[in-house]
Amino acid sequence: MRFFDVPLATAGMQLACDDLLLDACDADPAKEVLRIWQPETYFVVAGYTNRIMQEVHVDTCVERGIPLYRRTSGGGTVVQGPGCLNYSLVLRMERHADLATVTSTNAHVLKHMAEVLTGLLGTSVEHRGHTDLVWNNRKFSGNAQRRKERALLFHGTFLLSFDLSMIEVLLPHPSAEPDYRTGRSHTDFLTNLPLRATELTRALRDAWHAHEAYGAFALEGVRALAESRYLNHEWTYRF
Repeated sequence: MRFFDVPLATAGMQLACDDLLLDACDADPAKEVLRIWQPETYFVVAGYTNRIMQEVHVDTCVERGIPLYRRTSGGGTVVQGPGCLNYSLVLRMERHADLATVTSTNAHVLKHMAEVLTGLLGTSVEHRGHTDLVWNNRKFSGNAQRRKERALLFHGTFLLSFDLSMIEVLLPHPSAEPDYRTGRSHTDFLTNLPLRATELTRALRDAWHAHEAYGAFALEGVRALAESRYLNHEWTYRF
């Protein structure tokens, strides 16, 4: 597997990059990739079918100048910002039998991630709900996927030193929640992991054998998709 380590200037470009890496892998089995990145500013990203006016305090975001986006994968709405480490895995479905369905893919990838994090922390990390990773009964990672004909994108976040109060400010209580949340507020439900980004990045690269550099990648296409999709008001507010 290759490792993608190209800095991108905007949140829209980060989202567009995942889409284009998925397209590339769907066309070429040699383009499986792990990408890891960290945002420098705050923004909100809704899942593909989320209703933004229901899942986001839109007025607060506008007042604070915090941009809103909609990604092409499923899952819930998240706040991104400093202290949040993002990863993207693009895999060919024939790579492993457990990648054949959405449910089995969630179990396969998150089991592997939980094993890596348990080793780093020295205490158990669990896969709970559909796509959550949990430590000490608190969520620190949300994940989602998008599937094409031959390849899939599996991406998610790790809270490391994130200001959890920002989530209370920008997002209402979600319209759907896993049973284990038991109605807890964002602050009582979420937690940061006591890990450094460099430490976790190194562990993920080792776990997924992502040591070869990705190689040439056309940033012009990333910019164009960021403009046409992620800066498009109709796309963002489609639901």
